[in-house]
Amino acid sequence: MFSLNRYVLGTMLGFAVAVSAAPAAQAQQYSAKTIMNYRKPSDAELHRKLTPEQFDVTQHAATETPFHNEYWDNHKAGIYVDVVSGEPLFSSTDKFDSGTGWPSFTKPLVPSNIKTDTDHLLGYARTEVRSAHANSHLGHLFDDGPKPTGNRYCMNSASLRFVPVDQLQAQGYGEFLSLFKK
Repeated sequence: MFSLNRYVLGTMLGFAVAVSAAPAAQAQQYSAKTIMNYRKPSDAELHRKLTPEQFDVTQHAATETPFHNEYWDNHKAGIYVDVVSGEPLFSSTDKFDSGTGWPSFTKPLVPSNIKTDTDHLLGYARTEVRSAHANSHLGHLFDDGPKPTGNRYCMNSASLRFVPVDQLQAQGYGEFLSLFKK
């Protein structure tokens, strides 16, 4: 498996796309305003910036191996953002152990940053989940999650970057700090 911690992704129009282990000083800040003007990089640029697994998952709807991915068992507080664009997608406050070996969430952090479509890659209809601005394949949505939503957003770690609570402000995601205050 490829480790996100060995890669630092470039800046896309002034917002962070740095991996979780990168020091905040190396990351540009994310801004909700800049995401609206986001332009997806070329495949050649994405090949340079992403690991082969991240590229295959986000650009070709591949699926990583369950139980052998970076975030399936992550219990730290923070948010998960698109590894390509940096758009905020999910919060650890909505993460649960689905027993599937992939990170699973009951709802998106910013619903407008998620879009769904139907895929038939396995010969039957499934609800595919993609990021709204980068159009990255994230995973699938199932209706077997916990109450109250009943949703299980089953995501690939390779499509996500985790931003811990203590890095939210420095990386431009300070608007989400209130989720973690008691």
